[in-house]
Amino acid sequence: MKVVLLEDVPGKGRAGELKEVSKGYAKNFLLPRGLALIATPSVKKGVERKLEKERLEESVDREKLVELAQQIEGREIRFKARTGAGERLFGSITAADVAEQLSGTIGSVVDKKRIDVEKPFRQTGSYEIAVKLASDIKPKITVVIEEEERETETEPKPEKKRERGEKQEKKRKAKAEEAPAVKEEKEE
Repeated sequence: MKVVLLEDVPGKGRAGELKEVSKGYAKNFLLPRGLALIATPSVKKGVERKLEKERLEESVDREKLVELAQQIEGREIRFKARTGAGERLFGSITAADVAEQLSGTIGSVVDKKRIDVEKPFRQTGSYEIAVKLASDIKPKITVVIEEEERETETEPKPEKKRERGEKQEKKRKAKAEEAPAVKEEKEE
């Protein structure tokens, strides 16, 4: 049975191709899932028009992707993060964080799925990663993760403890003063 593939089918062919497949495979798998149509002259012409239109749109999109790649190429994105022992981060910097920061920097939205990061970054340092805009367009950016400066406390801890103790003492005295007044009211 001859069919026209509407989508790429692994092991069979790409979208728009005319293929000869077994009748059972076509009726039980391809046709019910909307992956193919029976090859008639009108279907062939319709698929050819659709493919031509997609190629035209793809060429326009490709120009935009090349422009975007030129904007992204060589950019440096900086993050400040809290660290613990051994320059290890509290938390991590993920592809979503990088995509958000990059989108803000270039003024165009970059999807987190396009950021090529195997694992989230968990240590300070400099990392070079690729942004997959298309199969052959992969501009590189540098992600720099720095240690966040910690604020120093203005008052030493013992003074804070003393202040807390004084507040608690005041509360106890206030309760003690209220207690005899309550007892006197009950006796009357």
